[in-house]
Amino acid sequence: MSTATSPLEARPVSVVTLSPTPPAATRLQSLDAYRGLIMVALAFNGFGLAATARNYLKATPDSGFWQAVLHQFEHVEWAGCGFWDLIQPSFMFMVGVSMAYSYLKRQREGHSWSRMFGHAVTRGIILAALGIFLISNSRRTTEWSLMNVLTQIGLGYPFLFLLWGRSLRTHVITAVALLGGVWALYSFFPHAGIDVAKGAPNVGVSASWAQANLADVKPAWHKNANVGHAIDTGLLNVVTRPEPFVFNSGGYQSINFIPSLATMLFGLMCGEMLRSGRTPRRKFVLLVLAGIGGLAAGTVLGWMGVPLVKRIWTPSWALYSTGWCCLILAALYAIIDLRQWRAWSFPLLVVGMNSIAIYSMGMMLRGWTAKTFQTHLGDDVFKVFGANQAPMVQATAVGLVFWLVCWWMYRRKIFLRI
Repeated sequence: MSTATSPLEARPVSVVTLSPTPPAATRLQSLDAYRGLIMVALAFNGFGLAATARNYLKATPDSGFWQAVLHQFEHVEWAGCGFWDLIQPSFMFMVGVSMAYSYLKRQREGHSWSRMFGHAVTRGIILAALGIFLISNSRRTTEWSLMNVLTQIGLGYPFLFLLWGRSLRTHVITAVALLGGVWALYSFFPHAGIDVAKGAPNVGVSASWAQANLADVKPAWHKNANVGHAIDTGLLNVVTRPEPFVFNSGGYQSINFIPSLATMLFGLMCGEMLRSGRTPRRKFVLLVLAGIGGLAAGTVLGWMGVPLVKRIWTPSWALYSTGWCCLILAALYAIIDLRQWRAWSFPLLVVGMNSIAIYSMGMMLRGWTAKTFQTHLGDDVFKVFGANQAPMVQATAVGLVFWLVCWWMYRRKIFLRI
């Protein structure tokens, strides 16, 4: 995610007061819960578990438990997958699922195709602009970067709309073309790769990092030495910048929006299936099968030399991460929509129905909120359970403040949408 971090459902930016909350029967409540689950993870900053794990590993570096926690709650360095790496694919996937419902509703309200397309283009522009605005927070000048999750969604959203309402066959062919085209773009780029033994310090890749993370990776997929990096060094220097763009420290690329469009398309396909006339049990089974198929396809591509790299959204990553998204949604669908066990999901729904609001708070107010706690309760307020647990206490306290704001908005039927 760049760093992961966004949502989302869309409609022109407005703060609206709704009379009753839309009845459960008109919404896919499991999707709201899924969105809420991801937003809680982000707003609570992973409950500070990554920083807490690092604290414990300083004293006990061989602790398998804390190594596992750290792996799940921070992005992997390059190839591989942990829970934290599934945040951005979940956003992308849910955008597609939501589209299957939202534009059908607009169509039934009498909106013409051209009006809906104009709305999709507007939404894409607003999301991209909001992403740039949020990542520029606290910086001296505008950060013209296209790697943020909101910006990536915005770039792909109008193209996703063009696929809305098309046949399953068209969707499958388009997904194959997108991922196959990305594979070809990377694989046949003539100047890819670095000397793993020496690294490439000029693009932020040290020799030790390269040897630890790129030894088994083909040159086409090397960090900051691939076609995506080459495009960005030209594209991102078109705008006036205080300093020329040389490389992205995380290895993220602007053209990630192309393969991530396939992730959104997979979500659209799942959304169309979920709103079909199939029985709920059949829908659950299809989601599970799609999840298993995505995991298997991504893994096989990885064995064939296309590594699972979220930071450049490799085709194998698009398939593998979609598999996990399908399984997560399937589990929530089975519990909430199939079994009707809904009461437990209320804390997630509060956030899931105001994802833009809590995402923006997390991006802009996390540091300020933590500092305010310390101003009024003392610098050691987060060390109540000891220094090692301080990151966990801080992240939970700050996240709870954001959740309470969303709860207040929910009770007053105020929903911020794009």
